[in-house]
Amino acid sequence: MSSAHTLQGFKRDGRIAIVGASLAGLRAAEALRGEGFTGSLTMIGDELGEPYDRPPLSKQVLTGWVPTDGTKLPRRRDIDAQWLLGVPASGLDLATNHVHLADGNEVAFDRVLISTGVRARPWPVEAEASLDGVFVVRTRGDADGLQQALAAGPSRVLIIGAGFTGSEIASICRERDISVTVAELGPAPLVGALGAMIGDVAADMQRAHGVDLRCGVKVTQLEGDAQGRLCRAHFSDGSTVDADVAVVALGGIRNTDWLQDSGLAVGVWGIACDSGCRAFDLNGLVTDDVFVAGDVARCPHPVYEYRFISLEHWANAVEQADIAAHNMVNAQADRWPHLAIPAFWSIQFGVNIKSVGVPTFADEVVVTQGSVPDHRFVAAYGYQGRVTAAVSFNNAKWLDHYRKLIETAAPFPPPCPTPDQPVDAKPVPVDFPGPVLLSQGATVVVTGHDPSERHVTAVRTHR
Repeated sequence: MSSAHTLQGFKRDGRIAIVGASLAGLRAAEALRGEGFTGSLTMIGDELGEPYDRPPLSKQVLTGWVPTDGTKLPRRRDIDAQWLLGVPASGLDLATNHVHLADGNEVAFDRVLISTGVRARPWPVEAEASLDGVFVVRTRGDADGLQQALAAGPSRVLIIGAGFTGSEIASICRERDISVTVAELGPAPLVGALGAMIGDVAADMQRAHGVDLRCGVKVTQLEGDAQGRLCRAHFSDGSTVDADVAVVALGGIRNTDWLQDSGLAVGVWGIACDSGCRAFDLNGLVTDDVFVAGDVARCPHPVYEYRFISLEHWANAVEQADIAAHNMVNAQADRWPHLAIPAFWSIQFGVNIKSVGVPTFADEVVVTQGSVPDHRFVAAYGYQGRVTAAVSFNNAKWLDHYRKLIETAAPFPPPCPTPDQPVDAKPVPVDFPGPVLLSQGATVVVTGHDPSERHVTAVRTHR
């Protein structure tokens, strides 16, 4: 679209398909209409029903405060779209610009936005995963089923994985006076996201609220009774625990399987794209008509040395959707970069945890404000002498201050902005656990000799 005339024609009569009727997909559709796009808009989603909000599923829905049908996302404007729901996309043909659907139909497009998000990582043993009482939490159906199981008053709930979702569900169980065991392969809860120091705080918090927290162990088997109901779990240290409900909270799998033969730069961490949300192909070339937003996007961030970062954050999905929509209908000179500093929040055990920046991009951390024993503090993260992130426990009002420090590459450790700096505040190593490599992935081989014929071919390994 080299000319203003061609661009105006596209905005008037073009065809845009959005694959993933999610938060990012809906917000992008609204933004496209807000940008003056009047062409055809097709929304493709694998779930029946219109887009809904996922964060409340592991928070308000499980407490019973909000029904699952109360999580529908509000509309900011009419998007006048064709909705194709309940049928997932099965392929993307960039030679003919078609999205293939699992029912055999196809959708033609001029430009496409991919916002397929993530799905819950299931328990790996299918027979055990299908036991009555074993749950994941990702969809409204998942949350509804688990809420009913908790309301029935189980004798004990086992939670496998102590990330944010697992920890939030453990908190809800204790609020409802349900006995809960949390099994975490790492050394502490939240350690993979926030490091060892905060992980120790989270561990103390869970145990203080009566959680049977078992770290450094792996669940090796989920055992069922003669009726196919969960009754017991076995651990790698030889111990067992009786439980009638288990929640598998082992993170997510990005929904990129349908793109494996598309020619896009797709991997276990998502779809690589530039900061304008344009997808890369296998050769590392940016595409003009394929855009990515939300949990499935893997985007370079200039503040973090242009490293590719994929985030499962609500705010990130909304911000990327706006960027992608704008860039889909504007000329190169008018395109925007996605430069927002990530933000995240969680409520567990009566504590409001919020973060700004990317804590995993750090080598040191220091408590700059407040009191760790009182669970009211701010910790700043630094990388090679500059501030890169901050996390607050019941002290979120200062995070805008730390956001500015991150954006201006302020020196680390930063000065305390209030009089409540701990006396013994000294930076310590952030101490994240080593990366866990997934067993299946793809590598590439380069073919050809001349620039005109050199290309990359994906080679998938199965171990």
